[in-house]
Amino acid sequence: MTTKKPTVVIADDSALIRFQLSDILSELGFEILGEASNGNEAVLLYKNLKPDFVTLDIVMPEKDGPQALDEIKTIDPNAKVIMITALGKQEVVKDCIKRGASDFIVKPFNPMVIKDIFNKYL
Repeated sequence: MTTKKPTVVIADDSALIRFQLSDILSELGFEILGEASNGNEAVLLYKNLKPDFVTLDIVMPEKDGPQALDEIKTIDPNAKVIMITALGKQEVVKDCIKRGASDFIVKPFNPMVIKDIFNKYL
């Protein structure tokens, strides 16, 4: 019997951050369905791929993380959205949680913290 891997779309304007997060999540047994470099791509990928999770960087071009979060939650009120933030953005993070984000990850990444956060929702 095979168990389905949890799926995720990663959205960050930094290719390095996408690579790091993809690497960590793959190690944890996730299937990376797609990567987005801005909020518009993230919303489109979410709509088309219906992943179990989406990670959204707060600061991205074209459409930032909070705007993409609002759109994704409109598409699917039950979407599991994990915000990605640098230190010092606590107010924005609190706002995103109020808007429906499930949780947040702080850069630089700690693989064990990421594992704990995602395991809460599996």
